[in-house]
Amino acid sequence: MLEIGTKAPAFTLPDQNGEMRSLADYLGQKVVLYFYPKDMTAGCTKQACAFGELYPQFREKGAVVLGVSKDSVASHKKFEEKYGLPFILLSDPEKEVIQAYDVWKEKKNYGKVTMGVVRTTYLIDESGIIVKAFGKVKAAENPAQMLGELS
Repeated sequence: MLEIGTKAPAFTLPDQNGEMRSLADYLGQKVVLYFYPKDMTAGCTKQACAFGELYPQFREKGAVVLGVSKDSVASHKKFEEKYGLPFILLSDPEKEVIQAYDVWKEKKNYGKVTMGVVRTTYLIDESGIIVKAFGKVKAAENPAQMLGELS
């Protein structure tokens, strides 16, 4: 996980509509940047839907929510449409941003070791500095937790 107080790594990735989005686009706003393993899975759906329900409150507090996984743009589009997600989903199939944010890790599942995205959420301030970092977050609780972190 990246250190609190460090500059968030810059990136540009396509969103669910194929539009290129850069972290620099959000300077002047708080960014809740969350990394999740896979579209349409139980935990990821709970997390995304909870972020969606709370999204107006995030906006009221001057924050945007960006979700990142290695799923394709097309997969993100289906995920967005199926659940009516109001925020941006970024596609990182090459895992460049996933690795830059140190969330590609060894995971143990039923004794089997694989590599994958560890559910992690960063809060980045208006000047692009990481002010909060939470690893191995609980999918259903993370959105409310992050809303509480916004002052």
